[in-house]
Amino acid sequence: MSVHNADIAKAFNEIADLLELGNENPFRVRAYRNAARTLSSLGREVSAMLTQDEDLSELPSIGKDLAGKIKQFVQSGHLSILDQLHRKTPAIATQLLRLPSLGPKRAKLLYEGLGIHTLEQLHRALLDGRVQGLPGFGRKTEELLLQALATPPKGTGRLKLAAAETYVVSLLDYLRRAPHALDVAVAGSYRRCQETIGDIDIVAAVVPKAQHTLIDWFTRYEETEKIVAAGNTRATILLHSGLQVDLRVVAPASFGAALHYFTGSKAHNIAIRGMGQKRGLKINEYGVFRSTKRIAGRTEADVYRSVGLPYIAPELRENRGEIEAAAAGSLPMLIELADLKGDLHCHTTATDGHNTIREMAFAAQKLGHAYIAITEHSRRIAMAHGLDAARLAKQIDEIDRLNSENLGIVVLKGIEVDILEDGKLDLPDHILSRLDVVVGAIHSKFNLSRAKQTERILRALERPNFTILAHPSGRLIGEREPYDIDMPRVLKGLNERGAFIELNAHPDRLDLTDIHCRLAKEANVLVSIATDAHRVDELSYVRFGIGQARRGWLEKSDVLNTRLLPELMTLLKQTMSPVHERGR
Repeated sequence: MSVHNADIAKAFNEIADLLELGNENPFRVRAYRNAARTLSSLGREVSAMLTQDEDLSELPSIGKDLAGKIKQFVQSGHLSILDQLHRKTPAIATQLLRLPSLGPKRAKLLYEGLGIHTLEQLHRALLDGRVQGLPGFGRKTEELLLQALATPPKGTGRLKLAAAETYVVSLLDYLRRAPHALDVAVAGSYRRCQETIGDIDIVAAVVPKAQHTLIDWFTRYEETEKIVAAGNTRATILLHSGLQVDLRVVAPASFGAALHYFTGSKAHNIAIRGMGQKRGLKINEYGVFRSTKRIAGRTEADVYRSVGLPYIAPELRENRGEIEAAAAGSLPMLIELADLKGDLHCHTTATDGHNTIREMAFAAQKLGHAYIAITEHSRRIAMAHGLDAARLAKQIDEIDRLNSENLGIVVLKGIEVDILEDGKLDLPDHILSRLDVVVGAIHSKFNLSRAKQTERILRALERPNFTILAHPSGRLIGEREPYDIDMPRVLKGLNERGAFIELNAHPDRLDLTDIHCRLAKEANVLVSIATDAHRVDELSYVRFGIGQARRGWLEKSDVLNTRLLPELMTLLKQTMSPVHERGR
């Protein structure tokens, strides 16, 4: 059985939950959660690393003990410590942890404070209003729990794109090796590059009368835990991880129509079907029909052509104006991965990264980059060993020496400087003025009011040296809500000052959102698609940033780091000067 990073991360988080339920050492609980976070965002599968005899204990937050547990899980598919914890933990506690809004502390309050030992008892307590009386519980939580108890569980919740990718790659590889498979493609929210996905949708075309062969092949996939349904043209399985996978098998003449239908979004499909109806056409997953005659459906382009439209990229299919733009001939020429020339936000061993400047530079060069900016944390981020002015000066000299070696890639001098509560920057102007790029970011006081948080950023933009606003809402998907800012006002300030905004490509962040990308485009603020890489593997995360940028209608010209180095340096130098001297 294949074991993915997401599977191990899920197990480690479950161990942390059960340890917390048992009042175990909080440092031990945190160790498992940190390890799970590392695994969730790792650019490579640890199973492949073990095959190549790589030392997992060198990964961040993974010591010898946890590396051994990872190896055990990869080799056997289970963890003995998790088995032990399940045996000593009340069954109801595990059931409660699967419900929304319930972490270990709340679950313990329910089964200890109210004496709840079954889900039926929880249901009665909710109806009686007894749950609302517990500390930290309220009407909203009560409603969520009642809804969850009334809804049969499905799948494993939503996965971030990086975690989903590991399952998708394996599945597609397996299905493409099936007898009689002509074409196989992933559809659904994954294909539209949404930040998270709920399940995986796959469409396959086979030779005539071979549908059942592919259905049988699909249900025998080695990671199948349960066959939910298996018919002549469709099947649904649950993987060992709990992730649901739906397969639809069609004839080659219907492949494009099925791919369009199952890619969605629902709102986009309804609009396209409506256009078809006005032309006397019926559009469904089998094709485009006039009466009973199929007139299109082999490709997605054929489906769009039947209603008088050019092909619309999957990332745009949200019914947010893309159909009108297509009809008017004004669809954006969406940015491609190959358009990027460099990465403007990276870390090294000087702070909390795991590779040297030289190693990061050569890894970026292998990706085809012409430049890379080293932007360590500033001194306020003590946990990351942030740089003070003296250490930053030494790194500036080190980068100058590296560039004198003509490495084949240019290393830019930068910093990820903290924006303090009063809007000042964490390092003095005299050292910031020696840099090529100053990336400003908020790392504290996330709970300020909308007005104060917005003013904080606008004051930072007034500093003499400010280039890019990094991870501009501070969110971590599924872990930390974004802080509250007036984004249109911030974008207006960036435009007036000639500065830029970052789309953080790390799959835990993907911050800017797609909607904010469109706002940046409309505000004429260039976007930097950057990885925030802390190790060489993470430099490839840029692909997730490209997907988000495409969802946000961004073109090559809208993105700062599509510029060749001379033009980039001109733009950067305009920001490294007092505000009143800047121009666009």
